[in-house]
Amino acid sequence: MMGNVMSEENKVVSNEEESSRGLSAVRSDGYTVFTTPLEKILGDKTAQAFHSLKITTVEDLLFHFPFRVAERGKLVPLESVEEGEDVTVIARIIGANLRQGYGRGVSILTVKIADGVKNIDVNFFAKNYQTLLWHKNNLPRGATAIFSGKTKSYRGQLQLTHPDYELLSSANVSELEFMRPIPIYHATTKFPSWRIQKAVDVIMPMVSDISDPLPFAYREEHHLPSKMEAIRRLHQPETVEEWHQARKRMAHEEAFVLQTILAARAHEKKNIHVQGYETNELLDFFDKQLPFELTEGQKSIGEDISRDLASTVPMNRLLQGDVGSGKTLIAMRAMLQVVGSGGQAVLLAPTEVLARQHYEKMKELLGARLYDNSRPRDEQKGAVKVELFIGALKEKEKKAALARMASGESALIVATHAVFSSNVILPFLGLVVVDEQHRFGVEQRAALGNTHTLMMSATPIPRSIAMSYFADIDISNLHELPKGRAPIETIFVPSYSKTWVERMWQRAREEIDNGGRVYVVVSRIDENQNEEQSSPFAHAINEFIPLDGESEKKHLASVIQLADELQKMPIFAGISVSSMHGKLSPQEKQKVMDDFSSGRSPLMVSTTVIEVGVDVPEATLMIIMDADRFGLAQLHQLRGRIGRGSRSGLCLVVSDVVDGTIAYERIQTFVKTRDGFVLAQKDLELRSEGNILGHEQSGRRSNMRFLNVVRDGAVIESAREWATRVVDQDPLLGNHEVLRAEIEKIEVENQEFLGKV
Repeated sequence: MMGNVMSEENKVVSNEEESSRGLSAVRSDGYTVFTTPLEKILGDKTAQAFHSLKITTVEDLLFHFPFRVAERGKLVPLESVEEGEDVTVIARIIGANLRQGYGRGVSILTVKIADGVKNIDVNFFAKNYQTLLWHKNNLPRGATAIFSGKTKSYRGQLQLTHPDYELLSSANVSELEFMRPIPIYHATTKFPSWRIQKAVDVIMPMVSDISDPLPFAYREEHHLPSKMEAIRRLHQPETVEEWHQARKRMAHEEAFVLQTILAARAHEKKNIHVQGYETNELLDFFDKQLPFELTEGQKSIGEDISRDLASTVPMNRLLQGDVGSGKTLIAMRAMLQVVGSGGQAVLLAPTEVLARQHYEKMKELLGARLYDNSRPRDEQKGAVKVELFIGALKEKEKKAALARMASGESALIVATHAVFSSNVILPFLGLVVVDEQHRFGVEQRAALGNTHTLMMSATPIPRSIAMSYFADIDISNLHELPKGRAPIETIFVPSYSKTWVERMWQRAREEIDNGGRVYVVVSRIDENQNEEQSSPFAHAINEFIPLDGESEKKHLASVIQLADELQKMPIFAGISVSSMHGKLSPQEKQKVMDDFSSGRSPLMVSTTVIEVGVDVPEATLMIIMDADRFGLAQLHQLRGRIGRGSRSGLCLVVSDVVDGTIAYERIQTFVKTRDGFVLAQKDLELRSEGNILGHEQSGRRSNMRFLNVVRDGAVIESAREWATRVVDQDPLLGNHEVLRAEIEKIEVENQEFLGKV
């Protein structure tokens, strides 16, 4: 296999010797094969190297699967490589050149490789010079390696950019064609993939069988190998096809286990009943006094929600529609169906600015049915009391609001996170509407108990899309484009281009002179604020770095610094520049918004507090600084703040991302796409599904290592049918002990958040 020549200190002993030692350790020390520490099998030095990968036992190593294999049968000579192909080549390194930062502040490492007939360049880019120096040292002249990636053309010459690569040490290249595929593992700079492979080869003979949670009949129907055989094929495939078959088998298992959990919870929910709410006179009044006709999409989705609310089975529905498409109106009708039937309805808004806007809009729409505090109560039969409950309320106001909600006097409630406090009592709560659901934690969205729930989002987060694939929630799509909405153009502005940046600020002045308003969005408030405080995407690494490397922190624009710079620019002479961020008091935020809307201060530098709900028809230009620090959902929401009037909008996304990185791909996707659901799907592909059964939504941790909810729809559908049948016939899984044990293990890990959306 790879790395045939090893130094004595890194030597991994023979399979036979270590298997004997490992089994002896199990017998004498009371360990099972799976719980045996790696120190007892591989020795202290090798075991310590695995600790950096959080691998400490035989079981950990057994389930550290290769993420790809080098497809030896498809290796091609360099002379056969064509532009745009995904290729895997074996070549010798004949030179390397590392150039430190230029122009855009990015260093480049060019490695020249050859196979004896032709040579091409392999390029790596990074902002961190030391990162590339590590790669240069790791690719010495004369070494042979496998390179896998997509070919591109630069100035007429083919090259590979940021390919995966694996050194072959002194292995004889001509013999590799007759060997099995090379598994490639996630590794570290000091503990490469080939050493992990050697260690796996040592432990594999120790494991003779593994309990299988998939029913035999299911495996037989889908022609799947046993779990033990699948693990062998993943680590030691005889062919590439075997490796792919093993991955497919593991994807089936993940789908089946997750579907069984959801089926069991659905079975339990059959015993949960909530109040049903029929359509009523209040809803009829509301519809009749609307100054416009509902769209066909609003009518259709409204009918679905109305049926849900009339049922005693709790509604759990996600309403997805583009910004300004009328989601809030649908939610308002749902809330009035509940309120008009004697219940209470809460609309959760992510910011106080948005909560106040919803509050004022609801009062306006209710018209004559709005409760009037200046009139006697006995004269207002059928009137609706709208309550605003936010953190900025004074203590006296808060106590009065709590009393009105607890008595049921306040039936229509607009609230922020403040409603999650323990002293809030809502005795007749029938519906919770969550506006921009990605802004609330999973546990918060479930804190108000079993009730009808309607979630809204212009761009669903990946976790919610994944949940919809698993049929755990109903999803409604509002497809119509908002009537009267002007088109919005989106353009990428490279921050390292002085010409582009200067023209950007000129365009901002032109928009202001033509009566427009300009948003400038940044990721943090001031220079001292950590990235983690300002952006949920601050963990994204754009540089090409090894797993255990460190990325270079870059300078990010901030509200305080940028607002001051813009105010001093000659081009903005006579223009008042305002600042908006989360540390301002509600009164200060309102004043900034009023000045912006009126045109007294037409240029606003802001954090993402203006992300949702802010409606200024005169806003025509948005500039998003350091756009790579934001998720696609945020970018889409931000863009929705412009073009809300009769004039077209322009969104400029500013970043220093370079081609070949995931961050660059995300930015280009945003530039080219206006459809919120398409953006969410792309976000899902780039970030992963998040923790389907837990509370993580960022995509950094996932219960699914093999299953892809975008690609594996048929697998999920089949697993759902089987799991539902299994649970219906055996709710406690008494005849499926291994499956039950697997589920119990997952439930322990996700006890607090299991199955919540």
